[in-house]
Amino acid sequence: MEVPTFEIRGEGCSTCKLVEKTEEIVKKAKVLYQNIWVVFDKDDFQDFDEAIVEGTKKGYQVAWSNQSFEYWAYLHFFYSDSALHRDEWCKKLDAIFSERKLGGVKYQKNAHDLYEQLASSEGLVIAIKHAKRRMSIFKGDQMRPSQFDPGTTMHLLMEDLNKFLEK
Repeated sequence: MEVPTFEIRGEGCSTCKLVEKTEEIVKKAKVLYQNIWVVFDKDDFQDFDEAIVEGTKKGYQVAWSNQSFEYWAYLHFFYSDSALHRDEWCKKLDAIFSERKLGGVKYQKNAHDLYEQLASSEGLVIAIKHAKRRMSIFKGDQMRPSQFDPGTTMHLLMEDLNKFLEK
């Protein structure tokens, strides 16, 4: 049985630029990538919907969060359908991390052990459940992802990764 390998790259670009960068990486690669995911949040980018469409057209899986990744992080603890600015999600996460003594004193998006902090106490299972609940009312054929605030498809990526990790 072939063991899957994962390559993760953080590029810090606008949404459409990430799709372009992904295509560049795939074309230059000396290996054949399978199951390619592009992950980004809306923030204030105007090309959010376009990037989702372009990434999908190119055959990539797209995991998006509107308004921010912090919404996905928050779902590890509580359900919410409140449309909040990313700064507000960060404040909520700061309070949770402080109260539960996770990581440092505050939430840090780039913490090396963020996955472990979020996934502790069944957090990933809870987040997937909460994301599915929220996204069950998203009608992609009737609205653009940028109009669905808050929303996230990060649970799809996590479920896909879990398939490989459970083997």
